[in-house]
Amino acid sequence: MNARLDEIWVYLSASPLLGLTLTLLAYQGALCVNKRCHGHPLANPVLLAVATLVALLWLTDTPYATYFDGAQFVHFLLGPATVALAIPLYAQFARLKRLAVPLLGALLVGSLTAALSAVAIGGVLGASKATLLSLAPKSVTTPIAMGIAERIGGLPSLTAVLVITTGVIGAIGARYVYRALHIEDEVVCGFGLGIAAHGIGTARAFQESEQMGAFAALAITSSTAKPVSH
Repeated sequence: MNARLDEIWVYLSASPLLGLTLTLLAYQGALCVNKRCHGHPLANPVLLAVATLVALLWLTDTPYATYFDGAQFVHFLLGPATVALAIPLYAQFARLKRLAVPLLGALLVGSLTAALSAVAIGGVLGASKATLLSLAPKSVTTPIAMGIAERIGGLPSLTAVLVITTGVIGAIGARYVYRALHIEDEVVCGFGLGIAAHGIGTARAFQESEQMGAFAALAITSSTAKPVSH
């Protein structure tokens, strides 16, 4: 029986659609767990899905390259998904105009702090130059961060891991940080999540409210606009 299952797995693993199917099933299962936990931050769907996929690939001894042959379709959609964030933001356009100046200041300070603090901490801990360059774009959404890392001499694969880790930590910890600081304004909460935790933080913000998600989307699109234009 085990030999039969091994043969079936070998056959399926040769198909690039396997990676896509596993990714969708893992995320759907993670969403179900998140709903059963009433949206608790610790039951973050991305974290659960990634953990499930890593465990599955490790148990089946499947190379990451084989998995990514199919999962790259999801990776490709990250770019269009980021652009689509402009739709809910448009609904907040009137308020955006009123808050343009303070939001611009927060964007500059937040983006610089995210990049410089990561590089500074890495430098203090003795990280190599390639690692430091990979750390710099960690608060930008994954596909753009990987492109930036490659152009400046970093390691795109390491940057991807750092971006996802940053997003998950931000999505999980934001609620507790805001609660400790007594911050309740949805604009402030959403914008902070978008700057610090990029796409994963923005997804978490949309779980809270459309307004919080819209300003998280503003932060992530604004922080990536400059690198993309170059």
